[in-house]
Amino acid sequence: MRLGMLLKSVTRLYIQRFEQRARALGLTLPQCRVLVYLAREEGQTQAQLSELIEVDPMTLVRILDRMEADGWVERRADPQDRRARRLFLMPKARPVLDRIEVLVDQTRDEALEGMPRAQSALLLKLLERMQSNLSREVSTAATVPAAAGTAGAAAAGRREPSR
Repeated sequence: MRLGMLLKSVTRLYIQRFEQRARALGLTLPQCRVLVYLAREEGQTQAQLSELIEVDPMTLVRILDRMEADGWVERRADPQDRRARRLFLMPKARPVLDRIEVLVDQTRDEALEGMPRAQSALLLKLLERMQSNLSREVSTAATVPAAAGTAGAAAAGRREPSR
């Protein structure tokens, strides 16, 4: 139980510090997330992006309206689905992305302050492993019937968490 509480607390604090820095630049966390995800993969639909940044579709529409008015993103018709809109970054978004990268670096550096480089690298590696483990378990659990419960997990050869 302590692990989950600690992860939740660190995540909450990390997000708060990032949001504090972003607000000072007139940015919101959802705006930052939209720009970062589009920088990684332009041409996503609004529905895809909504899932990725974990914002409901109507909220995303409002965010995109503002970002489009600011000249940061462009919506284009999807050639395969006339109901869908694909999203692309505009050149005006590049300097904003550079500022976001600085905020990310500052927040990460603050969080890892006092840790030797080897320890921070190990921490990231261990968190990636936990993410991989839990992602695998989630996709495996989706295939186990709900009625099977714990017995289903045991039958699938998984052990229950001991911590």
